[in-house]
Amino acid sequence: MEMFDFVVIGGGSAGYAAATAAAGAGLKTVCLEGGKEVGGLCILRGCMPSKTFIESANRFLTLRRAKEFGLSAGPIAFDPEAIIRRKRDLITAFARHREEQLTDGRFKFVRGRAEFTDSHHLRVKLLGGGEEEIEGKTFLISTGSVLNFIDLRGLNEAGFLDSDTALDCEHFPQSVVILGGGAIALEFAHFYNALGVEVTVVQRSNQVIKEADPDIAEALVTAFRKRGVRVICGTKLLHVELTARGKSVWYEQNGQKKVAEAEEIFYALGRKPSVQGLGLEKAGVETDKHKAVVVNDNLQTSQPHIFAAGDVTGLYEIVHIAVQQGEIAAGNARRLLIGEVPEAIDYRLKMFVIFTEPQIAVVGVNEREAVELGMEIKVAKYPFDDLGKALVRGEVEGFVKLIVDAKNGEIVGGAAIGSEASELIHEIVVAMHFHSTAATLASIPHYHPTLSEIWTYPAEGLAQVGTRIR
Repeated sequence: MEMFDFVVIGGGSAGYAAATAAAGAGLKTVCLEGGKEVGGLCILRGCMPSKTFIESANRFLTLRRAKEFGLSAGPIAFDPEAIIRRKRDLITAFARHREEQLTDGRFKFVRGRAEFTDSHHLRVKLLGGGEEEIEGKTFLISTGSVLNFIDLRGLNEAGFLDSDTALDCEHFPQSVVILGGGAIALEFAHFYNALGVEVTVVQRSNQVIKEADPDIAEALVTAFRKRGVRVICGTKLLHVELTARGKSVWYEQNGQKKVAEAEEIFYALGRKPSVQGLGLEKAGVETDKHKAVVVNDNLQTSQPHIFAAGDVTGLYEIVHIAVQQGEIAAGNARRLLIGEVPEAIDYRLKMFVIFTEPQIAVVGVNEREAVELGMEIKVAKYPFDDLGKALVRGEVEGFVKLIVDAKNGEIVGGAAIGSEASELIHEIVVAMHFHSTAATLASIPHYHPTLSEIWTYPAEGLAQVGTRIR
């Protein structure tokens, strides 16, 4: 039985980052991957394939708008098979690169499914056959998440697409009902709508994007409805029927029974931690009611030598946070072994981005969270329809928002809904990293005309300084 300083269960974003950091710090490390494919959710079925789809949709939208800019693009069309082929080629390359990273010799890499037999030992069922016993001084659980299916009568009988199957489905439906109002649901709503599919979004909560402020969510819904997307919120899903015309989703809204009909159903009602078969109870690792592995700010579980990172913690389903968690967990494993004080993770710069049209990006606290935390804040917004570069680009939907501490002017949050929001938000991330104030941001030169200069206007308002050229 081989002994390791650090044993990583799961080779996705968190696991790979942790294994790399641990090996770089001199720990004898092994990474175990039980999936049939290597790469984790982001590479195989999440960030990269979905954004490849969305890029095709965005280019198609640009072509459709050519006339607005005095251009003639001629007849345009899309090819579902070609879109999927491009996605497959890119994902194959990404996965191959990750496999090369995992097998480059910095740490041991084992293809097999791991199960705790006690808090320091694993039984690994090798994918190629046979078993292997592994002993570890410290561990990281980074097994990710899986789709979370609710009990919805008739759904399985009717059939449906989800974020896994849709990425390889070469038939795009004429119409689709999307169940859910989170990032996956809204990104696929944008994708299908851009390609001419009739889209209905059915959300159980009273607003889409529950983690965002209402003004952000409402702005996206307004943009969606302008493009012909039906968005229905505040519902209770009842059942699904397969009919001669297609598929029907019955729901209740404001006490009335209603139905949404389409050729296809897309299921996007969230994910849950992937912990089945890990034997966590044998290791004494606690989970919450959602089966998420409970961790403290040091990423330690109920067993201090066993850490967890990524989706399996149920905290944030975001890749860069999974990487951050993995790296800190690896560092804390080393500190534990040599008797040093652990490092606590700081979520002050937490972000999320939704690649719809318009895009949404948020960093730090939102207004609701600030109130819940008892913070005294000031808020300022500025619209894209008053920004020169946005007008030139013909992309004037949305706004940016800054949130500052009322006591000292420090930026504690920012949000953008509009053109290139996913890129623009990083200026606020950098500002917050250095604890900048609105006055500092307002004083930094910004080239004109650019999208980036939009941040100077709410910053000026909060700092009560002069006015720049629009």
